[in-house]
Amino acid sequence: MIEHVLICLDHPIDITRFTVLIGHRDGVTAAAAYPDPEPKRPPFADASPAEVRAALIPEEATVFDREWRAALAEATETFDLTAVHETLEHWRRIAWMTTAHGPEAHRRMLARAEYTLRTGKLPPGVVTHSADEVRAMIRERLGL
Repeated sequence: MIEHVLICLDHPIDITRFTVLIGHRDGVTAAAAYPDPEPKRPPFADASPAEVRAALIPEEATVFDREWRAALAEATETFDLTAVHETLEHWRRIAWMTTAHGPEAHRRMLARAEYTLRTGKLPPGVVTHSADEVRAMIRERLGL
């Protein structure tokens, strides 16, 4: 049985942030009410072209420069920014991967991709698994 309810404002201005304390015979229960936080945006989602370029390894920065200038030139002629937005979005993902894993890991990934494209084979030492094997490993890790 509820004996008393106390509402505490958790923020002096934002009245949507509060905690409700419910007193009963066995103690107190608390429930916090907060508005849903803003959805998190992935890293580099709003990065400027300069920020993207700064995150790239030097050998990719030159490719970015070339593609960025081509997209800008196309936009100048067509009055359509689609290529500019697509180019920036593409490079934002690469900047994110580069910073998330580090420049050396990114270079290793590029080398593996180049090897596979050149030879049609996976690099030596790369282990592959079928979809069924991956599912089995996941089930094992989850204890299912």
